[in-house]
Amino acid sequence: MERHPLPPFTADTAAQKARLAEDAWNSRDPARVALAYSEDSRWRNRSEFFQGRAAIEAFLRRKWERELEYRLIKEVWAFSGARIAVRFVYECRDADGQWSRAHGNEQWAFDERGLMTRREASINDVRITEAERLFRWPLGRRPDDHPGLSALGL
Repeated sequence: MERHPLPPFTADTAAQKARLAEDAWNSRDPARVALAYSEDSRWRNRSEFFQGRAAIEAFLRRKWERELEYRLIKEVWAFSGARIAVRFVYECRDADGQWSRAHGNEQWAFDERGLMTRREASINDVRITEAERLFRWPLGRRPDDHPGLSALGL
């Protein structure tokens, strides 16, 4: 199985890869998202370390059970060969209605088939009010005309 675009990445294909990842994550479908990763993909997410598609899918299932109304934007920071660095922001609320905005950076490494073999994520959370939300599109894919992170000043 190949996941296009394939490395080595250009500015255009790195941006395309990031947008495809954003779209998948905004689906909040753990099985769909997990298909972008190699069978033995290694992850660090905040303070959690795990490996493999099954672990990725389980992690995402837990994540989206508690992070409600999740909306994400990713932006390429840098790329070289088979690696891409992105920054991202997502907004969500918890079961009590408290909104938060998470700011993070990810480092991605890909194999020759375009599957991600490694994901390193550092993330910081900020509590926000409902009025401070910036991501208000209907759940699912971010509309093409919605501003990205730089345009939003994030």
